[in-house]
Amino acid sequence: MIPRYTLPEIAHIWSDENKFSIWLEIELLAAEALAELGWFPKDVPQKMRELAKFDVQRINEIEQTTKHDVIAFLTNVEESIGEYAKYLHFGMTSSDVLDTCLAVQCQQAGNLILEKLKTLKDVLKRRAIEFRYTPCIGRSHGVHAEPTTFGLKFALWFDECNRNINRLEYAINEVSYGKVSGAVGTFEHIPPFVEEYVCSKLNLKPSPISTQVVQRDRHAFFISILGIIASMLEKIATEIRHLQRTEVLEAEEYFAKGQKGSSAMPHKRNPITSENICGQSRLIRSFIFPAIENNVLWHERDISHSSVERIILPDATISLYYILTKSIELVDKLVVYPDNMKKNLDLTKGLIYSQKVLLELMKKGMKRQEAYKIVQSASMEVWEQQKDFKTVLIEKEEIKNFLTKEEIEQLFTYEEIFKNVDYIFKRLRID
Repeated sequence: MIPRYTLPEIAHIWSDENKFSIWLEIELLAAEALAELGWFPKDVPQKMRELAKFDVQRINEIEQTTKHDVIAFLTNVEESIGEYAKYLHFGMTSSDVLDTCLAVQCQQAGNLILEKLKTLKDVLKRRAIEFRYTPCIGRSHGVHAEPTTFGLKFALWFDECNRNINRLEYAINEVSYGKVSGAVGTFEHIPPFVEEYVCSKLNLKPSPISTQVVQRDRHAFFISILGIIASMLEKIATEIRHLQRTEVLEAEEYFAKGQKGSSAMPHKRNPITSENICGQSRLIRSFIFPAIENNVLWHERDISHSSVERIILPDATISLYYILTKSIELVDKLVVYPDNMKKNLDLTKGLIYSQKVLLELMKKGMKRQEAYKIVQSASMEVWEQQKDFKTVLIEKEEIKNFLTKEEIEQLFTYEEIFKNVDYIFKRLRID
């Protein structure tokens, strides 16, 4: 991921320094386990731990010759441990190190993302409560439908965020499996205790069965959940982009002092954060397809998945972490315009109360299809002639036999939308 969208705390997870540190820890833990079993002298692991070190530049230099990153790493470590080199990587294959390390990195990145999700949930909850009773127009197909409250928008996202927290916790668990089972996963040259010991120390679980690799359905699931989370962030950002349109202007991204919106037009205040979130969420979701394809490998393994993962796992987690951070700021500082919401509620001259009129006519005995036809006919007059809906209804002869002028006027209020808002909030446990 380019530096522009990379935050340091998650960049570190995918750095060579962190990767090689985990590799070294895996190797040392494996030596400890073998010493526990009596395969090595008891003092060997501690001696190795005291002496072992690596140098990223030196590893890269060696790899220019070996064309193999794990061998280059081992060669460099052997330079520091001298006679103890014979105990390094004993009975292991490269994927024992690579896949176990990848599980640790995915777990580390996943937990960082999880903390951001929990923060977003708290911000959404706070703003849902803040605007619980703020009326605004609800839209379907982009067209005014009926009134709702602005707080219910945040409540909806809060609920989805909660589900994504649960999904991500499950996905982190799914990907937190290591393997130290040897060349094709049979433990022929290294006992299962080593795998159990290494995984336990790294807060992983041993893969119940592996070939030369941990199976990639785990990683595909992890990436898929990241994509679903990204789609939630895009949903929020898309709504804000619409609400910030000049013709709507019910909410707006915070515009900082000194910020510039356009190199040409000094008046512009553009939803750049929301647009950035939408763009990167597309990128994250695009990684799902290659992640799923990585599950299909030849026989006990090939490395067609390797080059893909070196790109998609760092980029997906780094990008999602970035747009989560931006989403928290976006929601937290969102500027809201209740007066414009009220203005937009009145924009269609009362048409948003058409269902209330329909249902009231039915309560008074009019057949549904007849009532629908009459109310729709009145609505079309409003659309086409810019009349006032209430006035059109009062003048309709077909309606006078069922509803008085006073009864019609009483229907033109959005106060009833509040009566079950508390019920919805209670059901969501937002209080």
